Amino acid sequence: MTSQRTRDRLIDRLKEQGIHNPAVLSVMRSTPRHLFIEEALAHRAYEDTALPIGLGQTISQPYIVARMTEALLETSPMEKVLEVGTGSGYQAVVLAPLVKRVYTVERIKALQKQAASRFRSLRLRNIRAYHRDGGMGLPEHAPFDGIIVTAAPEGIPKALVSQLRIGGVIIMPIGDKDEQILIRVTRTQEGYDKEFLERVIFVPLLGGIS
Repeated sequence: MTSQRTRDRLIDRLKEQGIHNPAVLSVMRSTPRHLFIEEALAHRAYEDTALPIGLGQTISQPYIVARMTEALLETSPMEKVLEVGTGSGYQAVVLAPLVKRVYTVERIKALQKQAASRFRSLRLRNIRAYHRDGGMGLPEHAPFDGIIVTAAPEGIPKALVSQLRIGGVIIMPIGDKDEQILIRVTRTQEGYDKEFLERVIFVPLLGGIS
């Protein structure tokens, strides 16, 4: 069991890095990150670093999860949010107390099943998990107030923008393996606006399912 002091140190680091939303900080403190990684790495769960989760994927560092969540919530009320790239399920579990409904899609079946099991064990009934090509989104459940993409395409996927309501936002990295930036895309009547947030490193967004 991780001590409260260990979690408090993580929250102190997040504050130092500019995370200020009290609700986001509270959720980051209470979310049991050690449940989302391999047992052999559990002692590193509350370090502010990305960690491998198998199958060539990683769990994002806590700062990035907090930063993307805070950036999503800054714009307007978020009732219905889509996450592209479930991975371990950590980002979805952070979102669950903060929005009404979370839809999350994962292209790797083994990860999707594992994450869905974690959602059930944590009794989070407002998360719906799908085995799907994330770049296509979930058009049958659109429009969404917000979308978080946890892997980097080289450009902005039009399919995802079209699934936002007007005024809705996507928080996502874009770029290639050498250079990526985190952006906020806001859908407008004419198309979309794009805002640079910071430089990041993510795994690439791949198509298809496995």
